[in-house]
Amino acid sequence: MSHDRYTPPKVWKWENESGGQFANINRPIAGATHDKSLPKGKHDLQLFSLATPNGVKVTIMLEELLEKGITAADYDAYLINIMEGDQFGSGFVEVNPNSKIPALLDYSTTPATRVFESGSILLYLAEKFNAFLPTEPAKRTETLSWLFWQMGSAPILGGGFGHFYAYAPEKFQYPIDRYTMEIKRQLDVLDRQLANNPFIAGDEYTIADMAIWPWYGALVMNKVYDAAQFIEAHTYKHVLRWAHELEQRPAIQRGHKVNRTWGELHEQLHERHDASDFELKTQDKLQK
Repeated sequence: MSHDRYTPPKVWKWENESGGQFANINRPIAGATHDKSLPKGKHDLQLFSLATPNGVKVTIMLEELLEKGITAADYDAYLINIMEGDQFGSGFVEVNPNSKIPALLDYSTTPATRVFESGSILLYLAEKFNAFLPTEPAKRTETLSWLFWQMGSAPILGGGFGHFYAYAPEKFQYPIDRYTMEIKRQLDVLDRQLANNPFIAGDEYTIADMAIWPWYGALVMNKVYDAAQFIEAHTYKHVLRWAHELEQRPAIQRGHKVNRTWGELHEQLHERHDASDFELKTQDKLQK
């Protein structure tokens, strides 16, 4: 890759892959690349996902609903391997025309309701089951403000900082400095909020926590990008307190495993169809 100054052409053309870990799945057009129908399990809720931070948001929410005894939230979770292009199969594109995980089909309605975008799925499930979203207007609004804060902020963390710090084929100071400055500002926003509140939106655990924890909680606990030392994560003591407290929740521990295909084998549950799968079908059990 040349370090010469780049002058953009009059009209951009897609002539080369962008480089980096995800270059083979990036393209400037939408739509399906191949025919592939989606499976359907026994539950009304059918999730198609991968255990990236965006995917983990939804599996945490579903497991939290089940932890509350809401049996109608039981679900089947099927793996969408984005590195193999599963998100461009025709069945998945019908559920999410944007070809990004996660995507949900709710067969309790006729016809089935499709829901895509992780924040939208969290809101849909919260309203459907009347859980983890306060009903009092001011608290509800505060929760939704933080939910949308995450939806707007995390691309800076993932597509910006994460790409240039961890995944780009070469390291360049300007983008790393630019995005590091911004994510440290975001962490400071969270740290100030959590200094006076046990949870993101106040005194209640909500979908705002579920949305933010897989990104920023994982970041300060050094579970993504291996960047905790680089960003001085130890200085965000309130974020760390919150992140470690949430990590102890059983539903978060379960949700973190669903559709995971990397890491320790006992933390990988490629598909989830029943509560017993966490005991019987993680990869360490299947490989014995």
